[in-house]
Amino acid sequence: MIWHITKRELYDNLNSLRFALTTVLLLGLMLTNAVMHLREHPKQLQNYRDTVVRHENRLESSAADSLYKLAEQGPGRLPKKPSPLRFCAEGGETFLPDNVEGGFGRWGMDDLESFWILAYPPITPNLRNISPDVIKVDWGFIIGYVLSLVALLFTFDAISGERERGTLRLMLANSVPRHTALIGKLLGTLISITIPFALSVLLNLLVISTANDVHLSTEAWGRLGIIFLIALLYMCLFLALGLLVSARVQRSAVSLVILLLVWVVFVVSMPNTLASIVGGLSSPMSSDEFYERSWQLKRESEAEFFSRWFEEPKDSTKRIELGGAYVAKDAEAQQRLHEELLKQQISQMSRVRAVIRISPVTIVQHLLESFAGTGFERHLQFLENVQSYAQQYRTFIADTDQADPESLHIYGIRKGMSQKPVSPEAIPKFEDTLDLSKDFNTAATELALLTLFVVVLLSGAYLAFVRVEV
Repeated sequence: MIWHITKRELYDNLNSLRFALTTVLLLGLMLTNAVMHLREHPKQLQNYRDTVVRHENRLESSAADSLYKLAEQGPGRLPKKPSPLRFCAEGGETFLPDNVEGGFGRWGMDDLESFWILAYPPITPNLRNISPDVIKVDWGFIIGYVLSLVALLFTFDAISGERERGTLRLMLANSVPRHTALIGKLLGTLISITIPFALSVLLNLLVISTANDVHLSTEAWGRLGIIFLIALLYMCLFLALGLLVSARVQRSAVSLVILLLVWVVFVVSMPNTLASIVGGLSSPMSSDEFYERSWQLKRESEAEFFSRWFEEPKDSTKRIELGGAYVAKDAEAQQRLHEELLKQQISQMSRVRAVIRISPVTIVQHLLESFAGTGFERHLQFLENVQSYAQQYRTFIADTDQADPESLHIYGIRKGMSQKPVSPEAIPKFEDTLDLSKDFNTAATELALLTLFVVVLLSGAYLAFVRVEV
């Protein structure tokens, strides 16, 4: 009986004007997305490759000089690898930096040079408007906004329309259980929308996969499959919402108005409003405050070491030890300051993301970004990769210096470290990788929340349909 109702619902939708318009709209948007990605991705990939080359050249130049130069200059700019699935969810990627500076020379005098630290470019989210840029039509925009609206337009009259035409009474007069009728309508509408969506996705991937600069690995195809399933789950949420409202009202026109208002509030307005409010409650330290604290830390280090440093003979071991301690303490203090600012920025973004989860469109955007390898969670993984590499780099410097019997092993000053050149091949290589298991862990809460919304709305639709009087 469920399959019979499903087929009837599917047949009615396939012969409707809204099905034809939906097909044309989704095909057009997905084709636009593919063309834009093929135009922009090669540029992003080339910028990444250029940064990698500059990074390697910097290491080779420093290594050819000496171990000290390699330690003092640092690894240079560490780039974030662009995701081949950026066309799925670009979202807030525009507001996130694509590199971390692994070298931050601030001063130099006499025999002392400031040592490298990790300098994090600021995270500058647009908390007044977190919606995807409509000019850049990605899957996140198509699924989050277009597909949700299409689902409502297919279900606003699913029950109220049949009640107006009198067909609902005929169907229920044949001893059809109401849960069977509801499930049949849900499945029929879901298949009706999935057909044009799947066709548009296939067209999109066909166009993208023909490009030489886009290489989709096995893992990338798996991520695409997960994204497609998330889109279906998200679609079920709005289908359940449409059935719920359609069962509660008498007329289809009233159902349509209510659903459009709900869509505008929860999909368009609420995420931006909440983000603006929560983001304004607390903000990271300003750039002026940051630089003031940076210079204050430097002055404190100078006050502690300089008076003793100038009192020692120029080439004495004690003077070298004091110089090394001063440089090391300054680098450590500056690193802590940069990490404090980074933690404040991450904390602000995390609070905003936690609050705006009340909107289903933000949940699906976060999920798509997680599995597409873009967005905030991807940036956190990149920062973990950078910090892990920085630790490897420092360990390599310390171990290599310890292996040189001619070195004084005083870290932070040229006269105290090895002056021998280093083989570039021995230097640790930075690798920015993605971990699918981590993506699942970070997306678990959003997946559970999205599933909960679907279950609640389906339950509400069933309870409302049970009480419908025909």
